[in-house]
Order: sequence, then structure tokens, then C-alpha cells
Amino acid sequence: VQLVTSGGGMVQPGESLRLSCTASGLTVSADNMSWVRQAPGKGPEWVSGINTGGDQTYYADSVKGRFTISRDGAKNTLYLQMNSLKVEDTALYYCARTKDCSGYRCYRQPYWGQGTQVTVSS
Repeated sequence: VQLVTSGGGMVQPGESLRLSCTASGLTVSADNMSWVRQAPGKGPEWVSGINTGGDQTYYADSVKGRFTISRDGAKNTLYLQMNSLKVEDTALYYCARTKDCSGYRCYRQPYWGQGTQVTVSS
């Protein structure tokens, strides 16, 4: 299993980014999937999740109303649309199976890959 994440970058507060996560050895529509982020000096934190049916999405309070999780089964890709970015959103972002998380705490797995860096700064 391998997850390749892309789409990060450096933006100013209020701007948007769209992250992508392409999976191999795993079918994103057949597993509960999540986005996870890790800020400097902190552990991995659950951000958003989507169920296998694709009809239920979940968000941490800190990103609710600003981030949107989605997926494309044909491309086997998970997305995270991030709007109205804040400085506190700065982190390395990963996608993962939701089962790698317990509540807001997640446990880094090798298959998460390198992640993609999001830096929000004025």
C-alpha cells in the first residue's frame, strides 16, 4: 500500500489549496479514509474523514466550514479542498485509513508516504 500526496504549497491567510492523495494497493472507495496533519513539534492530528459509501463526511471543529473532503473512485484519489486558510493550518498533510486514528490522535504509518507541506504565512 502506498499513498502519494500532493498539492501543498505556501499561501497567504485567506487563500485556498486543494490537496490530492493517490492510492496504490488500496481502494479509497472501499475503506474509510481520512486526512491527517502534523504541525511542527506536535503529533499527527485527524482533520477530516469520509466513509466507504462516500455519503458521510466528518471534520475537526478547527476546519469545519472551511475544508471539504471528497474522492474520485475512478482515479482512486482522495481530495481535500482547503479554503480560508489560517496560519494555524500550517502542517504536513497526509491521507490515511481512518483506522490509523483514534479520535483526534493518529499513528503515523509507513504507507502514508512523505505527505505534502502546507504553509500559511503573511
